[in-house]
Amino acid sequence: MNSLTQDYPAILSGDHEPPCLSLYQPTHRQHPDNTQDPIRFRNLVKKLEASLRQKYPKRDIRLLMQPFEALAKDQIFWNHTADGLAILSAPGLFRVYKLQRPVAELVVVADSFHTKPLMRITQSADRYQILALSRNAYKVFEGNRDALDEMPPIEAVPQTAAELLGKETDAREGAHRTYGPTGGATGHGTDVKQDAVDRETEQFFRAVDQAVLQHYSQPSGLRLILAALPEHHHRFRSISRNPLLMKQALDVHPDDLSLDALRERAWQLVQPYYLERLDGLVEAFAAAAAKGQGTDEPGDIATAAIAGRIATLLIEADRLIPGYIDVASGEIITNDLSNPEVDDVLDDLGVYVVKAGGEVVIVPTERMPTRTGAAAIYRF
Repeated sequence: MNSLTQDYPAILSGDHEPPCLSLYQPTHRQHPDNTQDPIRFRNLVKKLEASLRQKYPKRDIRLLMQPFEALAKDQIFWNHTADGLAILSAPGLFRVYKLQRPVAELVVVADSFHTKPLMRITQSADRYQILALSRNAYKVFEGNRDALDEMPPIEAVPQTAAELLGKETDAREGAHRTYGPTGGATGHGTDVKQDAVDRETEQFFRAVDQAVLQHYSQPSGLRLILAALPEHHHRFRSISRNPLLMKQALDVHPDDLSLDALRERAWQLVQPYYLERLDGLVEAFAAAAAKGQGTDEPGDIATAAIAGRIATLLIEADRLIPGYIDVASGEIITNDLSNPEVDDVLDDLGVYVVKAGGEVVIVPTERMPTRTGAAAIYRF
């Protein structure tokens, strides 16, 4: 399975040999709902073929469809889906992403990938990670307001103290006393053993901090919530060098909560930051527009995006404008999305902005500050 965090933005907004095929569909985690997912997938693949037949020869289409057909037959894959599925395919490229939020069914054949749903996921302010830490092991979760999943272990990166420190440790929290012949705890032995345990714990926490920073926090740029017993918080924070570690934390052993309960408690910590960021972006656009340094007119946005003049672009999440942008004039030409050369104009605007180093933020409809589906803040 491909990593959306690692692929963004290089693959999502890169130049690829056409045709570029984009497929999105909602999927289901549980039986019996997930039994319909492969059927819906095959129907979407047929729509891709129909669009391709308008322009491309049968031989090319057959090669392009082979990885889709193989995936349709992969029963293990369909038994372990998430909330949504995205596939980006082009000659020599086939990327499959399991998504933590549902997406609307959509297939697009064009000269570039349709990536707005993936931009929404990768750049959404509601995403976060959780470091679930005990004295002997750690796990990393990634989620949003709707879902939370354990991240797969990074190959060659140990996740237990025994592996990281190269020695055996007692798996039970707090199991670190030594006892005399009568069963009572011995003071001197306890102190010595406790000092050794404290040193090993600090070594382990230091190794965890480095591994999480390098393999999870830096690639994703997401806020990190610490979930651990209260006695571990000060020790971990005193050695952590992770700038994304939040001050707020969950004072609980991670194994004591269900996945859904862990998500609910984490979202309570993240939601204020999410709302604050959206409000700040809306206010920044209003201030820029008042000074002539921003616009919501799609044609003006297209011209500025092609010229690399947009610092921040807000795009309405559920708005779709079928068409394409004339690069020479910046004019927007509307057309039918079934045309193999047509994508969503808003999606194309986002790609131009990302390529020029700007920021694209996908905004929920109810919080979008304009009626056109887009709002741009200029660099200059």
